Amino acid sequence: MSTFTIFLVLIMIVAFLLIVVIMVQNPKGGGLSSSFGGGGGAQIGGVQKTSDFLDKSTWTLAAIMLVLILFSNVFIMGGKSLESKTFDQNAVPVTPKTEIPSQPATGTPE
Repeated sequence: MSTFTIFLVLIMIVAFLLIVVIMVQNPKGGGLSSSFGGGGGAQIGGVQKTSDFLDKSTWTLAAIMLVLILFSNVFIMGGKSLESKTFDQNAVPVTPKTEIPSQPATGTPE
């Protein structure tokens, strides 16, 4: 399994988990916590702890995804700069040739 494939699979897993965690949240405080009955202090963990967990897991997964994307760029490139792979130091730059008309165009057709 290549390094590219490993990073691609890890990024896809983290992206899926991030989507799930974001979809479970409700911006008004309902979300996952409201589906357990909303009993306030009678709940195990409570509403506040559920929203804290979802908030922390969202930030953690986002940070993991960012790190994976940055590391994938470094490891896939093999530590070499983009310039060494893309540009040929001995190549002559090509300039486009434009033709200049010998007589200026006139406004009246003949």
